[in-house]
Amino acid sequence: MFVVTALADGVIGHALPVSGDQQSVTGGVVVGLVLNLLVVLLLSRPFGVLVRRVRSDMPVGVARNYAGTFAILLVCLGFVGVGLANRSNIEDNHRALRDALVRAQAYIGARAPDPFRRNVGHPDTFTIEAGSVYRTCVPNDAHTRYWCVIVRRDLPFARSVSFDGYESNQVFSTGAD
Repeated sequence: MFVVTALADGVIGHALPVSGDQQSVTGGVVVGLVLNLLVVLLLSRPFGVLVRRVRSDMPVGVARNYAGTFAILLVCLGFVGVGLANRSNIEDNHRALRDALVRAQAYIGARAPDPFRRNVGHPDTFTIEAGSVYRTCVPNDAHTRYWCVIVRRDLPFARSVSFDGYESNQVFSTGAD
């Protein structure tokens, strides 16, 4: 049951990340294994005592096994609960990203030089601050230069986009010049 619930935690963590926008199945399995181990170590004895109060005829070891199984099932339910609670944040961030992309494409389509405007349908967006600040770049025809804008969603629509240079998001995200 320990391994099965850890695998389930990995799948649940991937489908419903507990933090951020995404989580790998492997990451979820590792977190599930650690949490399962902790709850078995910390809760199987006290829960076992509760089981023995209800069923005094049950041997102590069997009661602890039932209690440990119950505790690791609680971890699975915890993954589901926290993942569902985080779901609205993920959806809000995706809506904000789509809005920022629309703003950036409109600005680039209206103001960028022609070689960049032709590629407005091939944007590359980097999240600077999820939900509010994004950087979108479009390449020229040869993919040798980029035309980039910063989108600040907290500003009024007309002032929310500004030119930000010619560095690609790949260079921008590493902090290299």
